[in-house]
Amino acid sequence: MKFIEDINVDNKKVILRLDLNVTIQDGKILDNTKIVKSLKTINYLLDHNCHILIMSHLGKIKTLEDKLRNSLEIVSLELSKLLGKNVCFIPETRNILPTILDNHDICLMENTRFEDLDGKKESGNDPELAKYWSSLGDVFINDAFGTTHRAHASNNGISKYLESGYGYLIKEELDGLDPIVNNIKRPFTVIMGGAKVDDKIGLIKSLLNECDNLLVGGGIANTFLKAAGYEIGSSLYSSDYIEEVKEILNTYSSKIVLPVDVVVNNNDEVSTISIKEFVSGSIFDLGEKTLQVYQDILDESETVFINGTVGLYEDERYRNGTIKLLDILRRCDNIKIAGGGDALASINTLGYQDAFNYMSTGGGATLEYIADKKLKCFEE
Repeated sequence: MKFIEDINVDNKKVILRLDLNVTIQDGKILDNTKIVKSLKTINYLLDHNCHILIMSHLGKIKTLEDKLRNSLEIVSLELSKLLGKNVCFIPETRNILPTILDNHDICLMENTRFEDLDGKKESGNDPELAKYWSSLGDVFINDAFGTTHRAHASNNGISKYLESGYGYLIKEELDGLDPIVNNIKRPFTVIMGGAKVDDKIGLIKSLLNECDNLLVGGGIANTFLKAAGYEIGSSLYSSDYIEEVKEILNTYSSKIVLPVDVVVNNNDEVSTISIKEFVSGSIFDLGEKTLQVYQDILDESETVFINGTVGLYEDERYRNGTIKLLDILRRCDNIKIAGGGDALASINTLGYQDAFNYMSTGGGATLEYIADKKLKCFEE
C-alpha cells in the first residue's frame, strides 16, 4: 500500500477517510484529539491544491434516534475552527452533487454509518455504495487508523475503485507499533487488562502465540481466575467464556501469570487478601504481592505492551495497582507501548505519558494489527 507522498495528488479531488469518532455530550465535543491528529494530512492535501471530501463515522447507528444524536455537523464546525478555514458540511451520504468539490476546498460528508440503518451497507462493505462514494473523487487517502481492522465501504470498499494510500496518522501508528510487530526484542510481555474477555478472546489467543508472558488484570483477570478454579465471589467476569479460557490456560500455562493477591470490597470493607483465601465480595484491583511478581517479569522484559487497566482506577480506593504498575514501567529500561482508550485514559489521567515510547490511539485496531500484522481496510 502506498503512502500519501507516493501519490500525485496535485489538484486532485481526494476522498479522505478520517476517524472523527469523538465523544459529544450536551452538544459539546469533550476531546478533540482525533480531529487535531487529522490536521497534518489535511494540510498536506490543501498545500497541494486538492479539493477534499472527508468521510468519517460517528457512533453506532441502529435507530432513527441514533441518527439525531450522531450527526457530524458539530465536527465540521470544530474542524473549521482548527483549520482557520470554512469546512462545507454535506448533510447527506447520497445524492451529492459531483460539482460540490469544485466549489469548496474541503467538505465533510455526513456520518458514513447512517448507511447502516438500511441493511448495514457501510459496515457490510456494500459494493454499490463503495462504487458510488468512489465516483466523487480521483484519489483515496485513508488516515483512519481506528477503523483499519474493519473492511467497510468507506475504507476497503472505496480502495477497490481508486488509487489509494494511507495518511500521516496511519504512518505514525505503523511506525510506533513496529517494535511489537516486527523484529520484537525478547522477552516480550503483554499486560492485558480491561473489564471483559468477550471482545478480546481471539486477540488474546493471537498475542499468546507472539508473546513470552501475559500478565492479566481487571475483569479479564477475574475470568481467568474463575476458569483456574479460584473463588471470585461477586466479581465481574465473563461467564460465557469460562470453558474457552480453561483451554487457553491449559495450552499456555507457561506464559500466563495470574494475580496472587487482590484488593476486595466486601460489604464496603476494602482489604487485600490472597486469592487462595478469597471467600466473598468483589475484586477491584491487584494486590502488592501480585505487583511484585509482575515487576520481576517486567524488569527482565525487553519489550512491553499494555492494553486496558488492571483495576478500577477511577475510584481512589482501587487506584494503587494501576499507579504502582505505571511506576514500575516508568523505571523499566525497555521498549514500552500502550494501546487502547482505557489504557491511554489512565496514563493521561495519572500523568505517566513520559513512561512510554509510543501510545497508540487505535483500540481494537491496535490489537488486531499486532496480532494479525494486517490492515483489513486495504485487503482484497
